[in-house]
Amino acid sequence: MNEQRRQVLQMLAEGTITADEAERLIDALERDQPEPPPGASSTPKARPKYLRVVVDSADETGGDGASRVNIRVPLQLLRAGVRLTSLLPPQAVAKVNAELNRSGVPIDLTELKPQHLEELIEHLDDIVVDVEDPDAKVQVFCE
Repeated sequence: MNEQRRQVLQMLAEGTITADEAERLIDALERDQPEPPPGASSTPKARPKYLRVVVDSADETGGDGASRVNIRVPLQLLRAGVRLTSLLPPQAVAKVNAELNRSGVPIDLTELKPQHLEELIEHLDDIVVDVEDPDAKVQVFCE
């Protein structure tokens, strides 16, 4: 509630103005409020809880036909995993980093911090990745 509206209600409570006058003042205050921009929501966006990966594929290898993969990973699990990396002994982190690099995954676990994950999640919230080809459709998004 904004300050002007609060003042009108205070004056009504004190008996300084009548209920009809308070109603007219509040209506006037609402008319003076700027309109939200098109597409803007009046309620804040809910924090995403899941990372979702959906894959629909037409199987042309003579199998059972089309296949569907629908994975919903709780973002809280990702957050916990990032926190757990800080508990790993340095020797284990070095071995994991070496194996990841050898497998072609250039990630350094010592650089993975909870604040980086939160920033990534914020950006994922604004994006939906759709990959379509004649044989498959892949979607990655937060919900």
